[in-house]
Amino acid sequence: MAKFELKLPQMGESVAEATIISWLKEVGDTIEADEAVLEIATDKVDSELPSEVDGVLVEILHNVDDVVKVGETLAIIETDGEGSEEAAPTAKAEEVVETLAAAEVAKTVTAAKETVTNDFSNSEKFYSPLVKNIAKEEGISVEELDAIAGSGKDGRVTKNDILDYIKNKGTVQVQPQKTEAPKAAVKEAAKPVAKSTPATLVSVNGGDEIIEMTRMGKLIAHHMVASVQTSAHVQSFVEVDVTNIWNWRKKKKAEFEKREGEKLTFTPIFMEAVAKALKDFPMMNIAVNGDTIIKKKNINLGMAAALPDGNLIVPVIKNADQLNLVGMAKAVNDLAGRARENKLKPDEIQGGTYTVTNVGTFGSIMGTPIINQPQVGILALGAIRKVPAVIETPEGDFIGIRYKMFLSHSYDHRVVNGALGGQFVKQVADYLEAWDSDRDI
Repeated sequence: MAKFELKLPQMGESVAEATIISWLKEVGDTIEADEAVLEIATDKVDSELPSEVDGVLVEILHNVDDVVKVGETLAIIETDGEGSEEAAPTAKAEEVVETLAAAEVAKTVTAAKETVTNDFSNSEKFYSPLVKNIAKEEGISVEELDAIAGSGKDGRVTKNDILDYIKNKGTVQVQPQKTEAPKAAVKEAAKPVAKSTPATLVSVNGGDEIIEMTRMGKLIAHHMVASVQTSAHVQSFVEVDVTNIWNWRKKKKAEFEKREGEKLTFTPIFMEAVAKALKDFPMMNIAVNGDTIIKKKNINLGMAAALPDGNLIVPVIKNADQLNLVGMAKAVNDLAGRARENKLKPDEIQGGTYTVTNVGTFGSIMGTPIINQPQVGILALGAIRKVPAVIETPEGDFIGIRYKMFLSHSYDHRVVNGALGGQFVKQVADYLEAWDSDRDI
């Protein structure tokens, strides 16, 4: 017999850890290669982790809700191995050593987790093990930690955030139990939290139904609130005549599907126009980090997609400006399809530099979307409608039926002024209205 360590694999260059959602197998269960053993979550993506080998699950090293680093061993699977009878005693001895070592590791891991998480189990916020360790060593309470404004993704408190907080507090933090100053500091730090997230009491009667928010729902809620508190949201709206695009797609969609095996929707056409406009206005393709601006080299378009359970997810089309229309259509269809089936990889929702959301899917003619931090802009596509419009011709103006839609651009007024925000969305509109009705696929 041989033992195989099931480890958390690298799931993208920006993914360093994952949370265990559930174990699909129990100790003693037989497992086949490529069979799912557990479910893990990173940010918004839930995915199953399969076994690489056939065998029997003999040990589980982490519990549900544990946060595990990439490369850490999750479980031990016993597999059939080849060996001579002479080697059996040695192998058996090695198994004993491995078992003892694994038990010691499990004991150490459990003790470490208790040390790190016991004091912060009541917090609804996510903190990395490193941040929790620093907080415990410095005597920072959960209320105090919750009050720190995080600069990380989704407002998470990073190592630098907590170290800066400790530095600014000075020597008073060294012995918080002997002075009243830390208590006052905690109360002062907690005030903004009380204002932004008041603990409003809601009365419940016998006919009301209490529904627990899903893990993803909680993440989205915190992310949206943090974005509104971070960015100064401003909107610009432009109405676009997309009659040429409507007629062109109607004429080409059957040919496209027959040749490429893909449906041709309006989304890749709009995404192509946005990618072009971002090349024209690179200061819309930026991120804010404290008091600095990061000008992004790549144009990675996020594409907000609705899930069957009502939540949203934003898969990212990497290097969107380098794709032709066929490539864009394939990327859009692939990501949208796998998003609905919950089969996206963690790296496929990371690294976006600008986001597009289609509110027209639900019949809305316009919207005021919330910026996806740390980006500085998001474009909402309204529903396409047949409307009467004034048509200008050399012979004079007349009224005709046209296909029109609204583009709603939300942008961060801290770094994007009205001129840039307006010019960008107008450029997208110009690209759409200038669509060549004779264009080949």
